Amino acid sequence: MTKRIRKAVFPVGGLGTRFLPATKAMPKEMLPVVDKPLIQYAVEEAAAAGIEDFIFVTGRAKQAIEDHFDVSFELEYMLKQRGADGRLADVRGVRPANSRVAYTRQGEALGLGHAVHCARALVGDEPFAVLLADDLFLSDKPCMQQLVEAYDRTGGNVVAVTEVPREQTDRYGILDVGEEDGDMVAVRGLVEKPAPEDAPSNLSIIGRYILQPEIFDFLAEGKAGAGGEIQLTDAMARMIGGKPFHGLRVQGRRFDCGDKLGFFEANLAFALQRDDMAEGVRRILNDYAGS
Repeated sequence: MTKRIRKAVFPVGGLGTRFLPATKAMPKEMLPVVDKPLIQYAVEEAAAAGIEDFIFVTGRAKQAIEDHFDVSFELEYMLKQRGADGRLADVRGVRPANSRVAYTRQGEALGLGHAVHCARALVGDEPFAVLLADDLFLSDKPCMQQLVEAYDRTGGNVVAVTEVPREQTDRYGILDVGEEDGDMVAVRGLVEKPAPEDAPSNLSIIGRYILQPEIFDFLAEGKAGAGGEIQLTDAMARMIGGKPFHGLRVQGRRFDCGDKLGFFEANLAFALQRDDMAEGVRRILNDYAGS
């Protein structure tokens, strides 16, 4: 019987240099898609999968994230006095009900693997989820819920995957694919950012993971990989051959919000899903398309 996934790690210590100057004083995870910051979408996705403990691995100048998930007494009082019940409910709903939130610091930006390892003491000896706020999903069933359901069937480690253009494999962690079963693929190997001619496939890991706690032992060794950083992919690769390891082709549309065009597209796509905005957004798009 698999252990329930109760905890999620959110690595949010990056500098967000691709969005400067917007991110000079604001964490990139607080960039809004329509009217919610990226990190809130990730937290809501985790909560929808039954996760209760939210662990943020932060860095310098990330106070806005902590403030966002804290109680704002003055703001709530003001909204209540004005009778703005809808906005008050939105503010109070930022933090999922019955949740626990913890923060830890990543003292140096040594890579995603290092950021995840910083959460070791808070995760403990149990399987856990990792969500990267840069990857935003629009789907009928939340992405992490899809992974949890797959994990309940297979146990072990499960990562979200998607196909990428062959010429872009040097941007991602790429799978060496074993046996396939519908949307599930057995992971035979992992390579971080291989050149297109060296890539074992074009099936890429995207920012959702369910990992066994043994990964912390490999991350603790502090071995630098691609780009001189401690790569999560390298540690995952060393776990293959023990417990089951699968990739899941998740259903839905993924937006790379670490990229300016991807972020812009996400705003359009999510606005078009809103009853209060869709008509106006289509009108604006038609106006620009005709100009």
